[in-house]
Amino acid sequence: MAISDTSSITGQNAASAASSNTSVSNADSEQRFLKLLVTQLNNQDPLNPMQNAELTSQLAQMSTVSGIEKLNSTLSGLVNQTGSNQVLQAASLIGYNVLSPGDTLTTTKPEDGKEPAAQAFAVELPGTASDVDIKIVDAAGNTVRTISAGSMKEGVNAVTWDGKDDAGNVVPAGTYKFVADATNGSTVVKATALTFSQVAAVKQGTDGVTLELMSGNNIGLSDVRLFL
Repeated sequence: MAISDTSSITGQNAASAASSNTSVSNADSEQRFLKLLVTQLNNQDPLNPMQNAELTSQLAQMSTVSGIEKLNSTLSGLVNQTGSNQVLQAASLIGYNVLSPGDTLTTTKPEDGKEPAAQAFAVELPGTASDVDIKIVDAAGNTVRTISAGSMKEGVNAVTWDGKDDAGNVVPAGTYKFVADATNGSTVVKATALTFSQVAAVKQGTDGVTLELMSGNNIGLSDVRLFL
């Protein structure tokens, strides 16, 4: 019975034991597997010895486990390296103005006798729109200016606002929002509002690399449409 119990130890069980303990090094796993295999060979049934194909299969299983461990280690290193490269790439954007999703515009009081600074922003469309209207809204929710932009193509479309209301008066300094209504005939085209903001800092978290903007928003690298 002792011979029968010992011979029941298969290479598959040995390989599984080696791979289940992640704290054991690859070399230790191989040594443990070889000891089990030698024990199996020494205690095999003389009337029913292990076949060459079975021995080769067990060795191949151990090689597969070892290869998977090395592959996981290599992939982990590549992931860490990619993360570091993204941080370095994102750090180069600090101090630049980036165009990203947002609908807030901030105006300042112009100097005496001078025109207010033009506000640059953009509208992103998934398809062509034949008619686009942009409404500038103040903090109270009142529409101070409606810009008839006409037709726009698919993608990012630049827009500027001169800082004046519909009557041509300079609006008070403050924070405003804009909303874009786009249609193509009778079909509504979903518009995404884009604004410029300066990159203040870069950080890496569990969700990847994020950019901290002067506007207070946090965005990912994939959110950046343009930088100046």
